[in-house]
Amino acid sequence: MSEIVQEKIQKVLARTGIASRRQIEQLISEGKVTVNGRVAQLGERVSGSERFSVEGKPVSRSTAKTQMSRLIIYHKPVGEVTSRSDPEGRPSVFAALPEVKGGRWIAIGRLDISTSGLLLFTTDGELANRMMHPSAEIERIYAVRVLGEVKPEVIERLGSGVELDDGPARFQLIRDAGGEGANHWYHVTLKEGRNREVRRLWESQGITVSRLMRISFGPIQLSRQVRPGKWVEMNQADLAKLYTLVGLTLPRPDPHPTTSRAVVGRRRPPGHRSRQ
Repeated sequence: MSEIVQEKIQKVLARTGIASRRQIEQLISEGKVTVNGRVAQLGERVSGSERFSVEGKPVSRSTAKTQMSRLIIYHKPVGEVTSRSDPEGRPSVFAALPEVKGGRWIAIGRLDISTSGLLLFTTDGELANRMMHPSAEIERIYAVRVLGEVKPEVIERLGSGVELDDGPARFQLIRDAGGEGANHWYHVTLKEGRNREVRRLWESQGITVSRLMRISFGPIQLSRQVRPGKWVEMNQADLAKLYTLVGLTLPRPDPHPTTSRAVVGRRRPPGHRSRQ
């Protein structure tokens, strides 16, 4: 008889796509998660077959135990917010995503409204947590267009480190990407994702960023075939490699897995309301 494998409750629930592990840990701390009718304790171990509820809403047993993991590569255009709703009524990145059965999309990091480029979404909160955690030191590369001349000593300071409001910061790598006239492009690499960090680093040197675009996140690069507002779903073979990179194993619960080829998505028509 095989032994029942148990895991920490926050990891099991994170895989359902309800929220990231950090968000679930906060909900548990607030007493908003129950297991078999009792208030859950942070760190307790479960098999996934228990009766769960989060903020009074039941979580399917089959979903908690066998949720299929998915990951979408989205090309975020300027003007969209990385939140499910916006009090100012600005468009949300989530409106462009396909519907997911038995869970919801979790953004792996954020991009501000003025930044475009690569944005990742997953149905697995544990994967999102691993990729966003500072200890993972996953490189993000941005294409930056700046106004005016950038002197060599400025590049040296940005690479050695400057003091920002929330502590020291620096670019791991700065590569000249060309340009003409007042505009010049650089490709810069970071190993963390603090709020507006790329812009704030340049602004600390009195330099204005006129355009900013994330072009890679770890091993994932933004393909030119994925136009702004479009997405592509990562196939299961590449997703398994990504799981290995962050020290996880890709769950394989679905007896009828989807085809391994990438599927390109289109933006939903104006007025469509996302169910995520």
